[in-house]
Amino acid sequence: SHNFLKPCHSPPQSLRLAPSLSSGSGSDSATVEGSGTLPHVKSFLFYCCSRKKLKSTSKYIYQTLFLAGENSDITICALGQEWNLHKIYLCQSGYFSSMFSGSWKESNMNYIELEIPDQNIDTEALQVAFGSLYRDDVLIQPSRVVTILAAACMLQLDGLILQCGETMKETISSKTVCGFYTAAGTYGLDSVKQKCLEWLLNNLMTHQSVELLKELSIGLMEKLISSPDLFVMQVEMDVYTALKKWMFLQLVPSWNGSLKQLLTDADAWFTKCRKGELFLDTEQGQPYATVFKHIRLQYVINDLTSAKIIERDRIICSDWLCSVYKQQWFAMLRTEQDNDLGPKEINKEDFEMHSMRCGRKLGKDGDYCWRWTGFSFGFDLLVTYTNRFIIFKRNTLSQPCNGAVSLLPHRNIAYRLRLASFDSNGKVVCSRTAGYQVLSLEKDQEQIVLNLDSRLLIFPLYICCNFLYTSPGAKPESGDETVNPENSGLA
Repeated sequence: SHNFLKPCHSPPQSLRLAPSLSSGSGSDSATVEGSGTLPHVKSFLFYCCSRKKLKSTSKYIYQTLFLAGENSDITICALGQEWNLHKIYLCQSGYFSSMFSGSWKESNMNYIELEIPDQNIDTEALQVAFGSLYRDDVLIQPSRVVTILAAACMLQLDGLILQCGETMKETISSKTVCGFYTAAGTYGLDSVKQKCLEWLLNNLMTHQSVELLKELSIGLMEKLISSPDLFVMQVEMDVYTALKKWMFLQLVPSWNGSLKQLLTDADAWFTKCRKGELFLDTEQGQPYATVFKHIRLQYVINDLTSAKIIERDRIICSDWLCSVYKQQWFAMLRTEQDNDLGPKEINKEDFEMHSMRCGRKLGKDGDYCWRWTGFSFGFDLLVTYTNRFIIFKRNTLSQPCNGAVSLLPHRNIAYRLRLASFDSNGKVVCSRTAGYQVLSLEKDQEQIVLNLDSRLLIFPLYICCNFLYTSPGAKPESGDETVNPENSGLA
């Protein structure tokens, strides 16, 4: 083996001491004629002293000029507090630079009272913002970052704004994500807003919490549920269940219980609200209809138990369900009578809008084999995880199946496969994706779809899949099809 970190027993060549040129004794000496120290050593010592002096100077400026206000030539008053500052430092701020250089009356004043229209700004935030003009390093606590960002934006402190954005990105969690998302939208930090959205798409279903569900606004929840990148766990019915719990918490914000008890209490509350009218048609429910409309109901009603719950809850609008039942009926007929083999190519927009969303959590390394419930148009897909491989199998005759299976020689399936592991704050620590693919499988054929590097595997591992079993087909409307009655019953 090679030891790349060997101990150093002698100083670097540039700092090594040379023999004296004046000594006749032949012994080594650490001096050069006319000097007690070598030039290289003097340079090194000068560099160290300069660094120390720079740090001392920066600290001195902050303590003497900012904290003590010595030699101040202007006083800023805001929110009932005064700061004795210096115009030459304030001009680093775009806000004050414009004020002092223009024809504003404040340009010649030495006492300025600021109006603070933003309620997010407080005196502590202004203290940090003004202080940042007198020092290089600013420590920003995550709990204070939104107020400091507000002050930085008002005073047009680009460096501080950038530092606030980086702090927000690094400290996104279930407790901060909604506040950060709102602040990022208010103050124009698009990259922070996108990071928050990505965090929510990854964690809404994988790490549900009562606190997070309470904080999510209608607009933000609509963005999440409509996204093809939502990391769904189990099946689409679980998306509906999550929305039911979320809507209950929005309508009864005083509810205080555990996540385990939430669904039971939500069901009981909606049961009491039933008065013959479907809930999303009521005055209370209408604001939430835009969110529920993004549930992919075709993958809810494809399971008998789920379809019964939807009918029992009486939350979803009848028109939506009738349309979906009709759409699924024609899709089934195309598969059975037109021999629809499934997608031949991927239209990304169509796939993202209409694909089935499902997922699975693997708690530890081992061997797993599963299928997702629901009618799948005769394509019984078995998913296996073993020896760091993920394998798809079109089960036909080799293993028992609860439903009918297609005996066509080939069937196609379009899919996208994503894997991720998260730290305790919900941040992705490793991820893999298979991208958008179309797979053609013979009866009982297996296919490796992803080979995982063991060095990147961290458990628990979350697997999210999007599937499309049938070819896209135009929704038949009444009167669109002309049928010859003489042939309608003939095979």
